[in-house]
Amino acid sequence: MGEAMIVAGIGCRRGTAAETILATLDAALAAASLSRGALAALATGALKAEEAGVKEAANRLGLPLRIADDAALAAAEPRLLTRSEASHGATGSGSLCEAAALAAAGEGASLLAPRFIREGVTVALARMSGDHP
Repeated sequence: MGEAMIVAGIGCRRGTAAETILATLDAALAAASLSRGALAALATGALKAEEAGVKEAANRLGLPLRIADDAALAAAEPRLLTRSEASHGATGSGSLCEAAALAAAGEGASLLAPRFIREGVTVALARMSGDHP
């Protein structure tokens, strides 16, 4: 895959360290046979916009952190592969990481697989459509 076309949506428990987020991200990428070089951005919902570990993970990777607002998350709901009652109760989304990845990757984006979960971190990988700028 020549250019970075993947957006990683991130969800986590409050106070999760960047190291834990990055380890889970690496595991999700490996499960999809991808490397960090495939990433164009990280994404999360407005609820996690000030989460230090998420911000630090994006900084360490040198990637933009895209914040999906509630309307964008809601618009992505029909395309989710995971619907968790616990996630919906806590975030308003059946899968915050999946919805954020789809919202940030743009129209025509698709999830590579259901969310990956490890150590209180969820990661979803969305491929941008071929016509994404």
